[in-house]
Order: sequence, then structure tokens, then C-alpha cells
Amino acid sequence: MFPGQIIIGIDAKKGRVAIEGWTEEIDMGPVDMARRFEDSGACAIVYTDIQRDGMRSGLNLDATASLAKAVKIPVIASGGISDIEDVQSLLPLEKLGVIGMITGRALYDGSLNLAEAVKLCRSSLNTGIF
Repeated sequence: MFPGQIIIGIDAKKGRVAIEGWTEEIDMGPVDMARRFEDSGACAIVYTDIQRDGMRSGLNLDATASLAKAVKIPVIASGGISDIEDVQSLLPLEKLGVIGMITGRALYDGSLNLAEAVKLCRSSLNTGIF
């Protein structure tokens, strides 16, 4: 129905995929889940570290990088972006396949300026969303 247009969301907590509104963790890590979806035709993965989502505690860069290295499809980082420094820290992961980021709370409370973040991303690299 939507070949090449389906983006899969993977929510993780403590290295395990979280389901059921984040109330349960299954015995599968995000990398294994991402590979399964990649093999089924997903065009990208939105990866959220739910321990950091909405907490403005910074991204889980290691987990995001590990996931991006493990799959061939693009990864979009989510969960924990709190300021422009977090945006800056994510930019080097583009070479691993991270093509974008999702943020909300940091924009709503003013700790991240969208125009500044967009400018930084556009001036930094020339591929993907960045």
C-alpha cells in the first residue's frame, strides 16, 4: 500500500524495546527489532530512548549510533533533545545514517530555538535532513 513510505517507531528503555504505552519491555533489543523491520521493507526508523523523552536530559548518542550502524535504512533520533548543544552533538551521526531528529518539549519551553537549530543543521552538512 505504501512501499518505501513506512517509517517504524522503536521505543526503547534500558536497551530493550518497550511496548504497550511504554509499560512493558520485551526480550528484544532495538537493533534486532530494527533489522526485522528493515527486512520487511521499512524505509526508516524513528528511535526513541523513552527514559529521556520529554526529560530534556540529552540524547542517548551511543544507542542511537549503535542502531544507525546496524541497519542500512535511515534513523531519526528522538528523546532527550534539550538545547542547541544536543543538536550539535547529533550532527556527526549523519555519517552513520542518522538523517534527522524529533524534538518537542525543548521547543515548547524555549530552551531550544528552532531557527537556530535549523540554521546549524543546514550549515553543518549537505545531505539528509541535516
